[in-house]
Amino acid sequence: MAPEPVLWLVLPCFNEAARLPAQAIEQAVAARPWLHLVFVDDGSTDGTGEVLAALIARLPPGRARLLSQPQNRGKGEAVRLGLIEALSAGGAELVGYWDADLSAPLDELEGMIAAMGEGADLVLGSRVMVLGAQIERRLVRHLGGRGVATLISVLLGLPVYDTQCGAKLLRVEPSLGELLARPFRSRWLFDVELLARWLRRHPGQEHRLRERPLSRWRHTPGSKLRASDALAAPAELLRIARAEGLLWQDSRGASRLRRG
Repeated sequence: MAPEPVLWLVLPCFNEAARLPAQAIEQAVAARPWLHLVFVDDGSTDGTGEVLAALIARLPPGRARLLSQPQNRGKGEAVRLGLIEALSAGGAELVGYWDADLSAPLDELEGMIAAMGEGADLVLGSRVMVLGAQIERRLVRHLGGRGVATLISVLLGLPVYDTQCGAKLLRVEPSLGELLARPFRSRWLFDVELLARWLRRHPGQEHRLRERPLSRWRHTPGSKLRASDALAAPAELLRIARAEGLLWQDSRGASRLRRG
C-alpha cells in the first residue's frame, strides 16, 4: 500500500479552551506520521492560545504550528491565513481545514484522502443522513442548512449537497496560492467563495471536485454560528456571487446567473 501523502491541516480556533479535544488530537497525530497541523488562534479571550501552546509542546517536534491573531477576524480569515501558513511550511502534498472541535473525527481523513486518490483536487466532507452513517445534527440547523445549500448549489451551478461542512482537503498546486491571495468577503460562507474561485481558475474542470459523505459527525454545543448568520445568508451569497463573477447583468440591468 502506498504511503499517505503529506497533509497540513488547519484547525481554526476561537474561544475553544473548554471544547478542544486535545487527547483525540494527540492520538490522531501519533497514529498518522503524515499528518501536520496548523492551529489558528483567532483572537480568543478565554486562554485558548495557552491551551494550544501546551498541546503543541506535547506533539512530536515539527508536527504542528500555532498562528495567533491579535483580534477576532472570523473563521474565513483564520482558515485562509492558516492555509497560507501550511503552504509556507513546505513539503505539503495536500492541505485542508477541519473544525477544531472534531465534530467530524479525524478518522475521516483516510476516506477523504482516498477520494483525492481517485482524481480529485478538492474534496468536501458532506453530512448526508443515510443508513449506516452516524450524523447527529439539530433538526432546526439541518432544515435551515438545506435551504442555504439549495441557493449555493444554484449559484455555483453544481449539484453540491453540503458546502458548509467543516472538513475539506485541497491538492497543493501552483494556483492554490492565487486562490488564497485575497481575503474572503464572508466570515462564514467563505467555503462558497473558495469554490467559486476554484471554478473560475479551472473552467470546465468540475469533475475534479468531490463530495465524500462522512461516516460520523456530531453537533458539539458552543457553536459560534448564530441564527442571524443564517438569516443573512441569502444577501451574503448574492454579494459573493457578484464579486466572484457568478452573476452578469442583461441589457435591462437585471442580474442573471452566469453559466459556463
